[in-house]
Amino acid sequence: MKTTPYFSKIYCCLTLILAACSTEPETPYSNSVIATAHPLATQAGKTIFAQGGNAFDAAIAAAFTLSVVEPSMSGIGGRLQAIYHTADGDIAGVDATTEVPKDYKEPKEKYSYGYPTIGIPGVVAGLIKLHQEKGSLPLAVLMAPSIKLAEEGFELLPGEALRQASVVDQLAEFEGTRKHFLTSDSFTVKTGERVVQKDLAQVLRKIAAEGHRGFYEGEVAQKMVADIQSHGGILTLDDLKNYTARKSRILKGTYKEHAIYSPFLPSYGAITIQILQILDHLSPSSNEEEWAQQLGEATEIAYSYREFQKNEDSLANILSYEKADKWAKQIQTNKVVLNDFLNDSNTMPVSWTSIDGHTTHLTAADQWGNSIALTQTVGPTMGSKVATDGLGFIYAVTLGGYLGSYKPGDRVNSHISPTLVTTQDGKVQIALGAAGGSRIVTAITQVLSRYLGQGLPLEQAILLPRVYPYKDSLWIENHSGIEELNATFDSNTFPVKYIDEIAKFGRVHAIAKAPNEEKWIGAADPDWEGTTASYAKK
Repeated sequence: MKTTPYFSKIYCCLTLILAACSTEPETPYSNSVIATAHPLATQAGKTIFAQGGNAFDAAIAAAFTLSVVEPSMSGIGGRLQAIYHTADGDIAGVDATTEVPKDYKEPKEKYSYGYPTIGIPGVVAGLIKLHQEKGSLPLAVLMAPSIKLAEEGFELLPGEALRQASVVDQLAEFEGTRKHFLTSDSFTVKTGERVVQKDLAQVLRKIAAEGHRGFYEGEVAQKMVADIQSHGGILTLDDLKNYTARKSRILKGTYKEHAIYSPFLPSYGAITIQILQILDHLSPSSNEEEWAQQLGEATEIAYSYREFQKNEDSLANILSYEKADKWAKQIQTNKVVLNDFLNDSNTMPVSWTSIDGHTTHLTAADQWGNSIALTQTVGPTMGSKVATDGLGFIYAVTLGGYLGSYKPGDRVNSHISPTLVTTQDGKVQIALGAAGGSRIVTAITQVLSRYLGQGLPLEQAILLPRVYPYKDSLWIENHSGIEELNATFDSNTFPVKYIDEIAKFGRVHAIAKAPNEEKWIGAADPDWEGTTASYAKK
């Protein structure tokens, strides 16, 4: 049959439409990259990239994997904060921190672990929200690596074995924890031994199949509540059912002509921005001694404002670029004395001064231009130390005073501060975050100072020694494997203490745009067992 001009036009139009629909999205970057705290989590993210997943997919897969292989630092019983930048320029975040149950009454006695510290977990809700809003692959695909590792097992790394062993006496107090994390009543799993977690695998399968409901309702929720209530806890089925992950409020600041973005409470993004803006008003340091002193004093000032972040007037002051100039002048005129700005440590939450370096962080970016920085934690090492028999995951510390004083419905605050830095035209320059309790903010700000302020390569910016003001002295990182901070201090005016311990100054995992290339690079903190992986479509 002869084709008429009319049908020829229709055919051409349909061909063009089909061709447009089959065209892959533009990929302005030559690769995708992920950096996490564990090689198996990094591998999970790379596997997802290879299957066509975006940065959000890779982050979700890696986060669930960390819940399996690094339980001392994070898990599905914990809390999560994330910030991301989409390929079309949107900057947003996810608040999935743990929440105080409706029946909570602050106890007279303080608790640092055990059933009285358990609140409403947030990690699962946060990862599900991220998947629903930004994921591209099915949830079951993203969770397949974590389920396989839980079901078939993996070899425990030295760092994880050491952390679990450090709290063995507390782990032994709870029946469910003994079953899931001890090889006998008094021993944890040793380095290189294989860990199989079939009960946890079943919980993860439930989540993969049912999403949010698979964890916050039904069989898993019922087991959680029955165990916790039978041991004096207060979590209810309604607490779990009513929990939702929220959209974060993102704060903005300026440093070295870049825009800094980090989440508002329950993250400490305001304090991160405050430190960087103070530094932005200081003359570039001429030596390491001056750099260390500037960072220590800027941190002293900013940390004295932690308790005032909730007040909008105080928040405006904290974020004020003009006010940062006045604080910088105090440093320049030697009017800041170490510890002058610190509150009485007896009134501070334990988490503000604890040297327990908990938490885990991952960062990812993809070929389409999406990037995400995601931090999750269970609180101190192994969190509450409680695992429910038959479920196999550790609950975070939320209640009891460790993180401060809270009322029902509150979400607990912490130093978690995932951060994005963009150029003036809105392109991501670097995305990062850290683990390390109260040293999270200082690790992030000091890496950014090295990277953007001193212009050092990303890996070197993460490698070099960091500092932390603690009590009446400035702690300086100084251990084998890093370059010693080449500085001489006058101990009469600036007391210092060199710390010869690894991982005490935070652990940073970051991605950045490669200089002069449309390519991502990643870096993992050398003080940890993490890795980076890059994937480029062939």
